[in-house]
Amino acid sequence: MIYLITGGERSGKSSYAQKLALELSDAPIYVATARKWDADFQTRIDRHQQERDERWTNIENEKYLSEINFTAKVALIDCVTLWLTNFFTDHKYDVNLSLEEAKKEFLLIANQENITLIIVTNEIGMGVHAETHIGRKFTELQGWMNQFLASNANEVVLMVSGIPVKIKG
Repeated sequence: MIYLITGGERSGKSSYAQKLALELSDAPIYVATARKWDADFQTRIDRHQQERDERWTNIENEKYLSEINFTAKVALIDCVTLWLTNFFTDHKYDVNLSLEEAKKEFLLIANQENITLIIVTNEIGMGVHAETHIGRKFTELQGWMNQFLASNANEVVLMVSGIPVKIKG
């Protein structure tokens, strides 16, 4: 079963996803895709880690999520935007190569047996138009990956002001 939780910034995606994971398992996995870019980002990571208690198994993996064994587990992947950023910067802003590699990683995960994935992503294309060329390219990458994930998900939930709106499943 694959759940995709999407929405704008601070729409309640992560909170909803964590609640869902704990409803589905007493011992879910939390997969953090954030790269520690600077001290401010480390503070954000620390805050997110403090929100989770001893029931969670925390795994940090910036890109190669297929290295994780998800078989017979409930796993929350948070988040696609940070995960894609890692591909995008490592591939020198090549949208096609980044998209190809991210799709390949996702399919390797999705093909594992008896998995429950809860994937958090952002609808960055619904916000302000990106000011830079690189920003616009990333918005395209995010949108295409979101479409791919949604097409493969069993259930898709759009978070709006903390309210979950089921749009698929």
